[in-house]
Amino acid sequence: MNRVGVLVGREKTFPDALIKTINERGNGKTIAEFITLGGIRHDDPPKYDVVVDRISHEVPFYRATLKRMALEGTVIINNPFWWSADDKFFNYSLATKLGVAVPRTVLLPQKDYIKGIVSESLRNLEFPLDWQGIIDYVGLPAFLKPFDGGGWKNVSKINSIEELWQEYDETGTLCMTLQAAVDFDQFVRCYCVGQQEVMIMAYDPRKPYLSGEQYIHDPHYLAPDLRDRVTKDVRTLCTALGYDLNTVEFAIKDGTPYAIDFMNPAPDAERGSVGEDNFAWIVKHVAELAVKKALAPPVPPAYRWDKFLART
Repeated sequence: MNRVGVLVGREKTFPDALIKTINERGNGKTIAEFITLGGIRHDDPPKYDVVVDRISHEVPFYRATLKRMALEGTVIINNPFWWSADDKFFNYSLATKLGVAVPRTVLLPQKDYIKGIVSESLRNLEFPLDWQGIIDYVGLPAFLKPFDGGGWKNVSKINSIEELWQEYDETGTLCMTLQAAVDFDQFVRCYCVGQQEVMIMAYDPRKPYLSGEQYIHDPHYLAPDLRDRVTKDVRTLCTALGYDLNTVEFAIKDGTPYAIDFMNPAPDAERGSVGEDNFAWIVKHVAELAVKKALAPPVPPAYRWDKFLART
């Protein structure tokens, strides 16, 4: 019997529906259940063939446990080793090499540091920063946001260099990016499952996050050529990063889709937020992926972006 474990946080409707669907589609060969974790021994044998991870990015105990399980052959959706190492600034740089459009972005040094980091620790840092040069490159308005954050946390819209200084001074130990704002004509959020299955969802980021008002059901929202390009860019990004579950967001201006966020390996999938049609799609495809991986021989994950690293 193949076993799929589901590791969850506060969400309710998606994990419940996912477990039910996997058990229906498993045909008696694959079963799914919620995981219960306590003290983890370093030599525990594997208990699951596949784990769908929805929360370990926020709970270090879970993340360490999943790495241990992966070491013993459990397939983790998504790969906890790469997800631990990944960041959004790297992703923007990779997207450029992949030919995917992204807004101009600058990585900024932290404002503050943990105890023990003193001025002598930072002798390689430019000081003061060339703030005007940064603004000239990125342009205004722009968004100040964490280089590895999510959920629209700690994101500020910047309209002047004075606002940038004010908001930057409040970022503490967070490492931030400043990214050009795209005055978009259209905006989409795209589910990607198994690096191939893509659902393009019309999306309004100006509505309250997780309000249920952001997703707009409109199957014909994008023109066919633009839809094809967005689908291709989604697959290109998720394949290069090796994510089997992700969302990719595009701000579309003058027919060009700019990828602004594509590090969402535990994307929102609650029925009340994403809507009934999107909910049914994501449950179906993640369940099919989990069953497929549970029945297949495990394949060690490989980083897909190594061929893009510059060689001298």
